[in-house]
Amino acid sequence: AVGCPLRWASSFSQPGPTESDPSEGQVFLSESCVKRLLEITEGSEFLRLQVEGGGCSGFQYKFSLDTVINPDDRQGQRGVVVVGVFEQGGARVVVDVDSLAFVKGSMVDFSQELIRSSFQVVSNPQAEKGCSCGTSFSVKF
Repeated sequence: AVGCPLRWASSFSQPGPTESDPSEGQVFLSESCVKRLLEITEGSEFLRLQVEGGGCSGFQYKFSLDTVINPDDRQGQRGVVVVGVFEQGGARVVVDVDSLAFVKGSMVDFSQELIRSSFQVVSNPQAEKGCSCGTSFSVKF
């Protein structure tokens, strides 16, 4: 599935000069991810993506449904508020600042297979290698 670039879902964000690719700090949503989120979320619910230490490759992705935007979901950068809230078609994914460093440029997908269905991070430019189940990865140095 092909995802579209997401806008920062915040009225505080202002466009400004950047030294790198403007999509570098973004997370993208596939069409299947958007569709599934719209099916399972209600009201102010969104999908939270976190990166934690662990798993067979060093880091692992953790998904949960949440309703609260935390202070660590926001980061100041040169006077601009960067918000780790990514929205597409009414579906939202929130990534805290620390986790965003490990998944920026990635796509969140929803995969449905015979034995399981799950949200997954795909095409992660920060990951060097991952496990076969797609939940664990190591980072590039």
